[in-house]
Amino acid sequence: MTQYTSLEQLPLALSANDVAKVLGISRAKAYQLMHSKSFPTITIGKRMTVPKDKLIEWMERQMTLAR
Repeated sequence: MTQYTSLEQLPLALSANDVAKVLGISRAKAYQLMHSKSFPTITIGKRMTVPKDKLIEWMERQMTLAR
């Protein structure tokens, strides 16, 4: 199981497991989030991934909305 201690360590494309680790949520919640229209998911066949840079942008927008 990979542990990430900084954003630089993240892979270029994150799986649901990676998203769950980064956001501190369950894998099921990560999949739920990845199916939402506002989340930057790329689907390749049946595989869903999230580009690292788009995840960071999404997180920054969420922090702005929370203020």
